[in-house]
Amino acid sequence: MTDLTPYLAAAVTAELEDWGPLEEATGEPMQTRGIDLWQDDGQEIGVWECTPGPSYWKQDDHEFVHILAGRMTVTPDGGQPLEIGAGDTAFFPRGWAGTWRIHETIRKVFVIF
Repeated sequence: MTDLTPYLAAAVTAELEDWGPLEEATGEPMQTRGIDLWQDDGQEIGVWECTPGPSYWKQDDHEFVHILAGRMTVTPDGGQPLEIGAGDTAFFPRGWAGTWRIHETIRKVFVIF
């Protein structure tokens, strides 16, 4: 079995790269930073951070997230809002669409598949 310790430690302490403004932002510009931990054939694992604000998402792929810091409210189109924050996990299936309102800078581990 592969030792995952380096990947787990990196999620919390990694120096993140500037990934520029969030394209999905629907209000004031939101800044993103991140680092890819692994990529293969359209699949990806990484760490992502984003400053507060509203955004709108349409999932082209499945995404699993684990929130390391911050909090946000996610609201699927036609659905009920749900607040998620540090320690929470969430899954956004391909085709999911809705808003993410980030209240505090969020840092998450993401898996796209």
